Amino acid sequence: MSAQPRSEVPPPRPTGEAPDARLLTEAITRLRRALRASIRTDYPWEALPMAQVELLQVLGEHSPARISDLAARQRLAPSTVSGLIGQMITAGLVARDVDLADRRASAVTLTDAGRDQLAAWTAAHERRMDAALSALDDTERAAILGALPALFQLAEKLGEPLDDE
Repeated sequence: MSAQPRSEVPPPRPTGEAPDARLLTEAITRLRRALRASIRTDYPWEALPMAQVELLQVLGEHSPARISDLAARQRLAPSTVSGLIGQMITAGLVARDVDLADRRASAVTLTDAGRDQLAAWTAAHERRMDAALSALDDTERAAILGALPALFQLAEKLGEPLDDE
């Protein structure tokens, strides 16, 4: 009995067994897992937990930021973000200082090491993704690139609260 290769598209299932949402979720999950695994294979130095990478990305766009703002943006508990930030301070990736707008609060900023780590992480992922895209035929690549605006819009919609009608 042979196993189905990971990169192969799952066989079509009878209508009703695999709705579009499930297939899209499965594709996104596979993409994230494959990208993360390929980066660790190609770039063994990349061992930063994804939650920390995502915080670096947010701080790269919105810095300085309060813990509560980071938690809201990432939809995490403030205590979780605080713990992650503590680890990142220890690693030298971020610094916590008094918030100049409200001296009772603290603000988190990227350090030079954090900016360098984020830039290296981003470049490694872009190189890996570019290589994978280049391995596809023109039609497949065009389909993926053509879907990007809709995928960004989908991400926006996922960020909105559900209507309970």
